[in-house]
Amino acid sequence: MSPPGPLSRVRLLGFAVGSIGSAMFFTIPGLVLLFYLTNVLDVPASLAALVVGGPKFWDVLFDPCVGAMSDREAQRTGRRTRLMLIGALLLPPAFVLMFASPFTGATGALWVGLSFMLAATAFAFFQVPYVALPTEISDDPAQRSRAMTWRIVGVTLGIVLAGASATAIVDAAGFFVMGLLFALVMGALMLTAALSSRWIASRPGPEPLSIMQSLRVARGNRPFFALLAGYVIQSLGVAIFLAAIGYVAVYCLGDLKRSSLLFAGFVAPSVVAVPLWNWLGQRWGRARAYVAASVLIALACLALLPVLMHAPIEMGRVLALSVLAGIGFGGQQVLPAAMVPDTILADAERTGQVQAGTFNGAWAALETAAYALGPTLFALVLALGGYRSSSSLAKPLGQPDSALTAILFSATVLPALLMLAGVPLIRWSQRLSELRSRSSRHRREP
Repeated sequence: MSPPGPLSRVRLLGFAVGSIGSAMFFTIPGLVLLFYLTNVLDVPASLAALVVGGPKFWDVLFDPCVGAMSDREAQRTGRRTRLMLIGALLLPPAFVLMFASPFTGATGALWVGLSFMLAATAFAFFQVPYVALPTEISDDPAQRSRAMTWRIVGVTLGIVLAGASATAIVDAAGFFVMGLLFALVMGALMLTAALSSRWIASRPGPEPLSIMQSLRVARGNRPFFALLAGYVIQSLGVAIFLAAIGYVAVYCLGDLKRSSLLFAGFVAPSVVAVPLWNWLGQRWGRARAYVAASVLIALACLALLPVLMHAPIEMGRVLALSVLAGIGFGGQQVLPAAMVPDTILADAERTGQVQAGTFNGAWAALETAAYALGPTLFALVLALGGYRSSSSLAKPLGQPDSALTAILFSATVLPALLMLAGVPLIRWSQRLSELRSRSSRHRREP
């Protein structure tokens, strides 16, 4: 059993640093990999869409398997950290290869795609057991929520650091140096988290289940899967928005370096907003606060469209709306993450099985797929708009009006629509949880 009482800051910090490395891996491919393919390796946008999205869809199949493996390991040893160590050691070399292609065109696309698949596989070994730990870090819901807040702050810091510096490093030293530096940082952070989290006692079970048995038992958790569906749809919108930032900076604002400013404007406010949304979730209810955060992001994205279409573009207004969306982004990250352990533990009353690894494997798989599909869909929208690829980062080609329209639509309207589309599923998840809670209380009454 994990120690009772409040969690110390040292233990929380040791656990949370892993989320900084995880966020970097989520962020950098979504932010710069598509740009690397279309504007450096001269890969057509349609083929680049397959390269960016294909390897990560492997995770949809692989992550649940890793989740079941993690549950079985925890049943046997009481720990989940062995798989985390494997992922932390294998990820850095694969990540370096992603940005080290000696080829261009279709051969370069194949190199990047295979490297990305290796990196995604290694990441799954770390990420799936890692995100299962908050369910087991404490028996106190308040301490679990506190641990989740630390983790999401770490996620936010990782996104900020990656988003604010990745394009700057590329501009100064190239994609290879950027990939090498972030590979070393990610590896060190993930290794630290794996070694620092050995004190967390994992307790799945009571019976060890096969992978197929785990999935069959898990599928009856309707509140979890409704919440997951809403979150995945919204994450798809966030991923499209992030993928579009570099193109907005180049073709609307006239300078790739402004992508770092836009990215920081979107993500940095969430560092402060995460504790605020956690507090609002306790006062209003997490589902209601989650809906409010979602609507805030959607309104900010819609308001950005007329600003980007008006010449000359007022950079101050662009940043202000990015900050407003970023405040909502903090809630969109922390609130569903805090709701997941509750749905897992509540489902244990129905099944008699605690399966943190299996559920979090499903969550990680579809979250990863959403962040992969976002750039893929954006690339397809670019292709439909007639976007012209090039092999020169310094001299981007001029684009037809249809391609510029595709960029604007992808950075504003599309993310807003996806954010709002997730709201009914969030509300449905809350309704299912309330019905299940009432049913459980009724069964317990004499």
